[in-house]
Amino acid sequence: MKVKEKQIKSFEVLGKEFGYKNKMQAPKVEKVVVSIGIGSLKDKKKIELISDRLQKITGQKPATRESKNSIAAFKVREGDPVGFQITLRGKRMYDFLDRLFNIALPRSRDFRGLSRKSVDEMGNYSIGLKEHVIFPETSDEDIKDVFGLGITIVTTADSKEEALAFLTHIGLPLKKEDK
Repeated sequence: MKVKEKQIKSFEVLGKEFGYKNKMQAPKVEKVVVSIGIGSLKDKKKIELISDRLQKITGQKPATRESKNSIAAFKVREGDPVGFQITLRGKRMYDFLDRLFNIALPRSRDFRGLSRKSVDEMGNYSIGLKEHVIFPETSDEDIKDVFGLGITIVTTADSKEEALAFLTHIGLPLKKEDK
């Protein structure tokens, strides 16, 4: 069953546990934010390569994030690109989550589940990936230019417990318990 179908059924599954009286009270995935920092990278070809691979992974062109002020120690000038960010909503978001949960995360090295501690107080879950090559869209390319990325799943859950129950229900592979 896909993420969107599981989200629709979340009221039936989680309703008794959290006391929902209405379907609209059940948590939903609002958006997914994928971001990457490139720092003071000056090579235009590498910046284009990173942008192109992010576009292949998410299906959407990344927005360039520029530095707000100059920092001499890091050799960064105001207006230099320092990262990329993509906000996914709707069908692209659900397709990305399906690929992330069912294909990419199980392909990562020594994967035993994600930590339950990565949920913040507002019900959002953040994942840091060390290698982008776990996505099948980029695995056939050169391994020499490997970069990491951050993924934040923004939900409408009101608490950590509610968010963990919802994310487990939609298929996020979490560890049984953190020690």
